[in-house]
Amino acid sequence: MTDRDLAQPNMIADLVEYQKGSVVSRTLIDKEAGTVTLFAFDAGQGLSEHTAPYDAMVQVVDGEAEISISGKPQRVKSGQVLMMPADEPHALKAVKPFKMVLTMVRA
Repeated sequence: MTDRDLAQPNMIADLVEYQKGSVVSRTLIDKEAGTVTLFAFDAGQGLSEHTAPYDAMVQVVDGEAEISISGKPQRVKSGQVLMMPADEPHALKAVKPFKMVLTMVRA
């Protein structure tokens, strides 16, 4: 799928596929002001604890994950959103196969 194809209506969950034992990402927007990235995590996959200097928002597209922010774990499911404040340590682990849109605002 090309960027031109993204200028038409799409099902967000269809823009990235699950891969066994992997984390797959697809950058949809990458601008100076911020990024929008779509992720697909197989069950049990995740991101280790890290920080980011910018605020971010997770929109859950499919599945379920546990996201910890500053050591506080929270379950998120399809249809939910979660804000991750800048400079707060956070980590993610897919409880089930899990897709999310990560929007990071740099400005």
